[in-house]
Amino acid sequence: MAIAEQFAGLQMDQLIGGPLSAAADASALLANSTADFIKRVGFDKDGKVQNVAFGYQRRTPNEDGTSTLDEMKVSVPMLAIVPIPNLQIDEVNILFDMEVKQSERQESATDLSATVSGTANFGIVKVSVTGSVSSHQSNTRSSDNSAKYHVDVRATNHGIPEGLARVLDMMAANVAPELLSSDLKDGNGQNLAGQAKAKAERLKTLRAEISQIENRLSAAKDGADASIIRLKKVADIQLNSYRELLGRKLRESDPSQYDEEIKKLQAAVASDPSKQAELNSKIKEQETAKEQSANYTQCLEEINQSWSGFQTQASDYVKLLADSGSEPEDVSSLFALKAIEKETAQDGKETIKGIKDYATGESQYEAMFAAQNNAVKNQKNVSDIETELINKKTEYSDAMSGKALPDKSA
Repeated sequence: MAIAEQFAGLQMDQLIGGPLSAAADASALLANSTADFIKRVGFDKDGKVQNVAFGYQRRTPNEDGTSTLDEMKVSVPMLAIVPIPNLQIDEVNILFDMEVKQSERQESATDLSATVSGTANFGIVKVSVTGSVSSHQSNTRSSDNSAKYHVDVRATNHGIPEGLARVLDMMAANVAPELLSSDLKDGNGQNLAGQAKAKAERLKTLRAEISQIENRLSAAKDGADASIIRLKKVADIQLNSYRELLGRKLRESDPSQYDEEIKKLQAAVASDPSKQAELNSKIKEQETAKEQSANYTQCLEEINQSWSGFQTQASDYVKLLADSGSEPEDVSSLFALKAIEKETAQDGKETIKGIKDYATGESQYEAMFAAQNNAVKNQKNVSDIETELINKKTEYSDAMSGKALPDKSA
């Protein structure tokens, strides 16, 4: 039988596709098993997250020698504390070996024994002849068939699925201990009584009030800082508009633009004295341009100095305005801001006359005024809360020293 005929009866699609199909079915079963576990363990019958509650005690020493014993509880999603089975088939190896061996050997030989001998005389020559014939024949045939079929499946636990991990992270961000009850104890953890208990309760109340005021103060300072940043941004916009205008004027009045033309006229005057008047006029224009350029440069320096100084000390200026207690009716002169004074020439061109105080009519004046008032308002709020905190801490110090409570009904 030919070697190719040895494979004719094998169904290779079943040999290879069967294990792969079974692996795919197993993957689906494993995925369903993970989903069922999450539904059964992670959620209740109403579809809400199932939590497990942990209770514990937290002891905090106080400044007056007492301690606060808090009964705490924290609820954690069940899925966050139990291992989630998430088996997945990682690899399927199918090994099929078939070895066919076939060999044939044919030997033929004939053993015949025949001997012939003879003698003849040819004159003086004598000839002797002897001969034999042998033959041997044998047939040998052998064959060997072997087959090996091996399927290797590897599966590992992939832990929490990515989507569930993100959900648990969002839940964990909202997990916080819950205070169930709070009791005051002495330094040894024993119950307080009488005046000692009354004093400890008073101090506890004051500590809570101080903590609340400090939180309000922190939020107020954040708001004040944000309003200062806004005020500086508006100032930057106004300053950049001035810089753009002065930069354009400096380019227009650049004295070097007359150099080439003046050189040509000077050369022309040597041969044509009538060009002298034109040369003098051009030189005068260059001198005017130099004066304008120097004026614009001086204006730019004053503008930069004014607004840069404001950027550095804006917070201090706002605090001064807030402490003054007055309501600004315009952008405060305390800022010492400068603006460009412009005028229109007879030919309709706009020229820069010099520097003036920053006042209404400037492009960002209204925005500056609004940002200033908002910053002052927020700073006043900070100052009021700081005063409240100082008074509350003073009250706490008095309570620590044993002073009587002030009579608030008087």
